[in-house]
Amino acid sequence: MANFILIGLCILAGILFRKSKTLPRDAHKGINAWIIYIALPAVSFKYLPHITWTKALLFPALAPICVWLFGWLFITVYSKLSKNSRATSGGLKLVSSLSNTSFIGFPLIIAYFSEKELAIAIICDQITFTLLSTIGIIVAIRSSQQQELSAKLVFKKVLTFPPLIGCVLALILPRYLDLSSFDVLFDKLAGTVGPLALFSIGLQLKFGGWFSEIKHISFALFYKLILAPLSVLAIALLFGLNGMIAKITIFEMAMPTLLTAGLVADQYNLNPKVSNLVVGIGILLSFLTTGLWWFILTHTNLF
Repeated sequence: MANFILIGLCILAGILFRKSKTLPRDAHKGINAWIIYIALPAVSFKYLPHITWTKALLFPALAPICVWLFGWLFITVYSKLSKNSRATSGGLKLVSSLSNTSFIGFPLIIAYFSEKELAIAIICDQITFTLLSTIGIIVAIRSSQQQELSAKLVFKKVLTFPPLIGCVLALILPRYLDLSSFDVLFDKLAGTVGPLALFSIGLQLKFGGWFSEIKHISFALFYKLILAPLSVLAIALLFGLNGMIAKITIFEMAMPTLLTAGLVADQYNLNPKVSNLVVGIGILLSFLTTGLWWFILTHTNLF
């Protein structure tokens, strides 16, 4: 119960601080910088060196890719039927197919399961952001035509992303150095991810003008919150996958839209109004839908 109270309190605090204008308008950027440059790499160093790598961990690595591919197909068909603009279609692809595996995913995994399961979630998170930094940027550039697409640009986005760097270092350095003396430090830094991420989300939530865009929002969130985890669940059942790795992977794919995907859509002018509404409304709805998915994963005979 304490974890759910923490989630609600942090988001509500962010909303109240934004409405009261107590903090600067772009205060969330400083908070996000701490999370991305410090806290998320610390999470990698806290958990990844202690993972026993097995073939079963291919599932959390491949699941985000499946969700992206299915989402791209779903939105492509929807956009053709609805005759959406190229920009709107590109924005919907970004906000429908990438899960918020860390800012929302990590706190909810702690609340519904346990903190030790973050080791599995980190794998999903790294693949998700790699997708955004590569294919996601390609989709954004092609949809906006504001910037020339180049391999150099894509590689720069990927190779300079701090959590990815932290992930790679956390996998390599412990093979040659004893980092156990830093475990307490990594634990303290990693503990800031949940509260700060949720507070940052509260600072950014906006819902004005949602009704006029209800069709786009509904289709995007129907895929993100229902069809995406359902498709991963079907894959798990098809291949006979079960246990905590399968549960956490499906649960992560049930998360709302990756916040950074909305920022990219805004940066490339891919109908930013719709994209931001999908992000904001999706976060609120996810607190209901993730509860439903938790019940399915833990109180049925599927696993």
